[in-house]
Amino acid sequence: MSSIPCPSGATPDDPRYVVRRMNPSDVDVALDWAAAEGWNPGLDDARAFFCADPHGFFVGTWDGAPIGCISAVAYGDAFGFIGLYIVHPEWRGKGFGMRLWNSGMTYLDGRNIGLDGVLAQQPNYRKSGFVLAYRNVRYEGVASADEDVVDGVTIADAASVPFERLLDYDTRMFACDRAAFLRAWLSLPPEHARALAALDGDALRGLAVIRRCGTGHKIGPLFADDLHAARALYRALVSVLPGEPVFLDVPESNPAAVALAVEHDMKSVFETARMYTRAAPDVPLVKVFGVTTFELG
Repeated sequence: MSSIPCPSGATPDDPRYVVRRMNPSDVDVALDWAAAEGWNPGLDDARAFFCADPHGFFVGTWDGAPIGCISAVAYGDAFGFIGLYIVHPEWRGKGFGMRLWNSGMTYLDGRNIGLDGVLAQQPNYRKSGFVLAYRNVRYEGVASADEDVVDGVTIADAASVPFERLLDYDTRMFACDRAAFLRAWLSLPPEHARALAALDGDALRGLAVIRRCGTGHKIGPLFADDLHAARALYRALVSVLPGEPVFLDVPESNPAAVALAVEHDMKSVFETARMYTRAAPDVPLVKVFGVTTFELG
């Protein structure tokens, strides 16, 4: 994680400090910083993230050089999500991050805002009006090609299902339409990602994506009507990656999702606090077996 040195006495009110919207190359830098923080983003996340809301990414610069960033993605007029909140270590504790935070929160004003924050930062987020809804737990395991095929569920490439059907399913799980993001997410480069659908006849029972990251692969989302369909999707996704590390971010309040991780010998390695400024969206968490991303919800 590289940045320019922080001058002695630098303050966020100095005219040399500017907060502006990111361009696509700035998002690449932000994700490089996220990787340096150990967040392990996907190799191709930047383009899909930017498609979600080209106006919702902010960078703080000193004399034109980036020193911090935040994403504040607006999903329409009712919902938004904060993520990628990073200030270079040398610039922390001096108020530069608060300028970024305020820019993102102002942009999302009037919406219910969500975030996945580290547990220790909950008191700070509460000061901005966020309330804990539940915890998400990151599980890590190793992909195996020896998993049994799950009977009664047909697994197909998501591209073979009409996009509007996939969008309708995703919207019910996410609580709002995120068509631009979903279209980009399902179109990640095939050499690094797979998107699968679970079918029972003509009925869509699940949707999942796996993508290559700096370390291993992350699954997200993993949406399914029940554990049976979720298990079928999980095994289909990992079966072509034997021996590779696999990560799955699970809402702790969904016991079936926790059971899926445990039955595949995955171990808890990290937790976040899912928080909202208003009531938690009315989504069927029993069908959320894997969060899409901690950065965009």
